[in-house]
Amino acid sequence: MKKIAIGGDHAGYEYKQTIIKQLQEAGLEVKDFGPYSDGSVDYPDHVHPLATAVEAGEFDFGILICGSGNGVAITANKHQGIRAALCWNEELAALARSHNDANVLAIPARFIPFETASKMVDIFLQTAFEGGRHATRVNKIACG
Repeated sequence: MKKIAIGGDHAGYEYKQTIIKQLQEAGLEVKDFGPYSDGSVDYPDHVHPLATAVEAGEFDFGILICGSGNGVAITANKHQGIRAALCWNEELAALARSHNDANVLAIPARFIPFETASKMVDIFLQTAFEGGRHATRVNKIACG
């Protein structure tokens, strides 16, 4: 069973709550890293613990949701073992996995309809990394 870490900020709260249900109904194990309401929060307080847990292998994938998707992606990508991809359509979600071996999906809740976000989550979790020439490139990403 895939284990999914999910989090974000107040702008992504409603999408996050619905995506948690979607994932649980699909039989996946989900941990919510917050926020736990739509009150204003500082997204790094939720992103760093999620990224640390994904980086440590406690979760197979992470999903981060904020207003633009930028803040959560930038924060997550400070972790050497994280490849967070900001996606706004299904094709980008598929390519993030197949070509970049992304392990965190960043969703811009204020810029895409929920239906798109939901489909991106499914595609991201179901798409395999192609390896090959892409693996050579991915292996050059980390600075350490």
